[in-house]
This record gives sequence, C-alpha cells and structure tokens, in this order.
Amino acid sequence: MPAAFPNTHRPRTRPDLAEDLTGLGVAPGDTLLVHTSLRSLGWVCGADQTVVHALLDAVGPAGTLVVPTQTGDNSDPSGWADPPVPESWWETVRAQTPAFDPATTPSVRMGRVPERIRTWPGAVRSTHPQTSFAALGPHAARLMHPHPLESALGEGSPLARLEEEGARVLLLGAGYDSCTAFHLAEYRVPDPPTEPSSCAVRTPDGAREWVTYTGVALDESDFPALGTAFEVTGAVTTGPVGSATARLFPLAEAVAFATSWLARNRPPRPWDGAHTPHPQHPDGPAA
Repeated sequence: MPAAFPNTHRPRTRPDLAEDLTGLGVAPGDTLLVHTSLRSLGWVCGADQTVVHALLDAVGPAGTLVVPTQTGDNSDPSGWADPPVPESWWETVRAQTPAFDPATTPSVRMGRVPERIRTWPGAVRSTHPQTSFAALGPHAARLMHPHPLESALGEGSPLARLEEEGARVLLLGAGYDSCTAFHLAEYRVPDPPTEPSSCAVRTPDGAREWVTYTGVALDESDFPALGTAFEVTGAVTTGPVGSATARLFPLAEAVAFATSWLARNRPPRPWDGAHTPHPQHPDGPAA
C-alpha cells in the first residue's frame, strides 16, 4: 500500500506557487530560462499544467518563459550509454530515426514541465534537431530563431540571444547540472574541444536526411562544482517555491563567471567522443 503524505505536507496550488515565485524575485516582464524538477515542488494540484500557469502568472503578459526541449535520442547510437544498444542495431537506428520536426518531435527526457510548455498554445520552438528550446511570450519568436546546426548551444543559439536579452535563469528544484546556460561558456573558453555529432533532419524539400556536423564537445559533469562556486559570488537568490529550493540569477553573469571558471579549472584533455552532449532533466511525477 502506498505511503501516505505526512500531515506536515499540503497540496500546492497555482496561487501558492505564483506567490512563492514572486517572493523569490520573479517579476512581471521577466524573461526566464527555466529548469524544473516537478517532483521537488511537492504535491501540486494540477501537476505540470499548474506549474506553467504559476510561471505565467509570475512573469505576466509581458514576460517570456523559455525551457530546453532537447532531443538527445536523435543522435548516433554508437555513443549511447544510457542505455547502450547493440552494434547490430546501429545502422537501423541511423536509417529509421524520424527527422526532427519542431511541431511534433517530443522532448521525452526533459521532463513534464518543458514538454507542457512545448505543446502550450502559442509556444515557439527553435529548430535545432538535438538542442532545441521552446518559448512562450511576446519575445518567443525572436529568441528562438535562428538556431543553426553547428551552434547547438553557442553564439548562434537561443542561449546567446537570451544573454543579450538580459534573461535570468530559474532553477526550480533542479540542480546546477541542469543549468544549460553554462554550456554557452564552453564555447568561449580558449580552444574548446570539438566532436562530430549526427542526427536526422528534415531537408527544405521535406525529405529525411542523416547528417553529421562538428560542434563543441559539451560536458556538464563539473557543473555542480561550478554552480557552488558561482553561488559564493552572491549573484544567486535562493528561496522556497512549494517544497523545492529554487535559485534565480542573471544568465549573463552566470555565463561570464563560468567562462572564467572553466578556463581555470578544466584540465586540457583529449576528447573520446563518447559523451552524448544533451543533458537529461527528468522531472518525475507531481506526487
């Protein structure tokens, strides 16, 4: 029989979460890059739908919400490790993986809140077949396009435009290992390592094509340590949202700090190409 919630717990509602977000410092008109752990918020009446409503309430009609809607499974199966697949499957996967479609390709590993925003009326999604973002709000289209293949999370991506926009990052129960903004810093360190990446894309005439491009090799394994160091600067506002610990900070300040920190703390090393450059952010259930 499932364990009951302790009497100290209570259901979280849309007004509760919106009030907590405002108390944290989220303001009307904000542009927010949001990373969520739905489970960490506690039992939410309405689950991910309620969380999106609360976020929209906090930023108001002039604000814009952005979430990562990455599709790391659209990649070469030879590099998969979670889980790996038999080598005998590789050619089939390469031949049959559907081409990325911003309108219909799900973001199954990113969690329920990003997927809810991706499918929300009026959402705009960027076109990168592996590292797309989705946005809601008046600045959504301008922030999401373009998103060139070779700039997965770099200077031509929505991340760089979010930096220019003065966006803030909201970690809503998520850890710094989920902080996509830090990846922009990986493009800015001297001589960043590169690696090939392959995926299925849709050509301008509507056909499917398996393509390979070269991009910066991304690695979030040291992002928790990076985030801890960044907090020491005092740039991060921390507080409760529901049952979660939330963190709010300027994206540009985080990227500038991360660029310097990575240059000092990452030893030069050869890249083996085995890392799949698409972090996973499972939200889990609301209860």
